[in-house]
Amino acid sequence: MGTPDFAVKSLRALIKEKYDVVGVFTAPDRKKGRGQSVHQSPIKVLAEENNMKVFQPDKIKNEEWVEKIRELGPDIIVVAAYGQIIPKSILEIPKYGCVNVHASLLPKYRGASPIHYALLHGKKETGITIMKMDQGMDTGDIISNFQFPIFKNDNLETLHDKLAKLGAKLLVETLPDYIDGNIEPRKQDEAGATYTGKIEKKDGRIDWNKTSKELWNMVRAFDPWPGTFTYLDGKCLKIRRVEMSDMELKPGETLVEDGKLYIGTADKALEIKKLQMEGKKCMVTSEFVKGCRMDQGYFCD
Repeated sequence: MGTPDFAVKSLRALIKEKYDVVGVFTAPDRKKGRGQSVHQSPIKVLAEENNMKVFQPDKIKNEEWVEKIRELGPDIIVVAAYGQIIPKSILEIPKYGCVNVHASLLPKYRGASPIHYALLHGKKETGITIMKMDQGMDTGDIISNFQFPIFKNDNLETLHDKLAKLGAKLLVETLPDYIDGNIEPRKQDEAGATYTGKIEKKDGRIDWNKTSKELWNMVRAFDPWPGTFTYLDGKCLKIRRVEMSDMELKPGETLVEDGKLYIGTADKALEIKKLQMEGKKCMVTSEFVKGCRMDQGYFCD
């Protein structure tokens, strides 16, 4: 059970290890973009390439889908970024239960956006947890986990790809010992639990009254999605890459100097390294400032 790119590496690893995948559950096809073309999930594409049975329930808790899973008779269900809560009626079907590939060191960052939040909070490490699922939100017993560093140049895209690869590796390393009974899952420490919320487009709007470090982390956490943005002279300006500086400006105040663009925060200004103006392509700042007149005194809001 999985939907986005994060889940693809786990399914591919199961295929490579010759597991008998009796069915693949993923999100229904969606219309996407201006042309409203039908979009299939990355997991569906991979499953069909490998001639697997694909199921796309709107609500997996409905009895018809519970019965379908009973018919399939799985020994174990692997879940990776599926997008729906798995009900007790399904959790109890497989002999070895349902296991989840989660992109954090549980109990830290339970919920839908663990990679975003680790970057947003400026963490220096994160990891993968293989968990035996229960009815709670990522509250099940830990089967295995692996700690992984977060580097200064990591953003959502790079860290996502690293963790997806790591999750697949840890999954196939863990399953044989777990199925053979050589691993005793351990309870999570509830005292250390933290939760993540669902990230929405509006969350990417920049508040220049925050500190430069907070906003640097925000840009990293939201690139490429949902992206960070502000408004300059009434037009939307997407901020794609930034660095901290020693420049002092008022929050939101802009300064162009020596081909560089700075915007003030609650403390030191950020140097904007890559951006995208409304209706324009993404570009490095040196190219952007050549084509527009920006004297000091403009303010972003």
